[in-house]
Amino acid sequence: MEALAEGELESGTSLNQEVDLGEFESDSDRRAEAIRILKWLKSFDFVFCLHLMIDILGVTDHLNTILQRKDQDIINVMNQVSSSKKAIQEIRDIGWEPLLEKVTLFCAKNEVKVVDLEYEYFNGYSRRRGSQVNNLHHYQVDVFKEVIDMQLQELNHCFNEANTNLFFCIACLCPSESFKAFDLQKIMKMASLYLEEFPTEYDLRVLEVELGNYIKDVREDERFNDLKSIGDLVKKMVEEKKHIIFPKIYLLMKLALILPVATASVERAFSAMKLIKTDIRNKMSDRFLSDSLVSYMEKNVLKGIGNDAIVTMFQDIRPRRVQL
Repeated sequence: MEALAEGELESGTSLNQEVDLGEFESDSDRRAEAIRILKWLKSFDFVFCLHLMIDILGVTDHLNTILQRKDQDIINVMNQVSSSKKAIQEIRDIGWEPLLEKVTLFCAKNEVKVVDLEYEYFNGYSRRRGSQVNNLHHYQVDVFKEVIDMQLQELNHCFNEANTNLFFCIACLCPSESFKAFDLQKIMKMASLYLEEFPTEYDLRVLEVELGNYIKDVREDERFNDLKSIGDLVKKMVEEKKHIIFPKIYLLMKLALILPVATASVERAFSAMKLIKTDIRNKMSDRFLSDSLVSYMEKNVLKGIGNDAIVTMFQDIRPRRVQL
């Protein structure tokens, strides 16, 4: 209006209508959306879920931070996994009343209406006809316990009894504190899982004898005193030619080192597949899918390859009528 009054815009039929109308509709839509979001943020439902996730994420975020650390040993990691499971289970068992109290105090402080837990649950759209579910049942069972059970199920899936025991067995190879974690029986249990590398009872028996000689050797060797991880131990064994003296133990250590990498690679591959093979591109061949997955997963390596090198490679694959 100011631009029209000052002559900066021409007035007339069909002039300025699209801009003015569009801005008005956009502002109106944003205003309505902001009001809707604000109303939701000030609801008891949002406050309750927010406090619940603070309690749960307080446990899982700490565990995630520990799992990300490269200098963390396996024993401490598995102990933290066990502690996290117990902490989440404790929230489920005795955490309802403290959570409800925190939510109620927060609502009172910030002028958020607290729902009556004895009233029938209403989701904001329609009441559940014929249902006897009240607010107490909804928030305690359908939200609180169900969310916690999902977290526990995910942890148990990632760290079930089988792979937890395997990681504890791997930890027995750790050289820290003069091979304090060494446990012959657990290491033999780990070896028995690799049937291709140790297919017979004779192979396991040879490994058991080799382990007995190995632990006496490295504990008496000062060159192995200050090692902290299995990776350091493998390097030192190669440097001192002990991988030749104890070949089966060296093989077992290599298996222990590649296990986390192999597991992570599989997870990365499935994650990448969800991005690459979508509903639109669900008919791509296996070869093209494999090449695309490698390109996606190793994108940091491919960044160092110039376009000219790629063009030259394709040009040299077979004779072409034109130069690429």
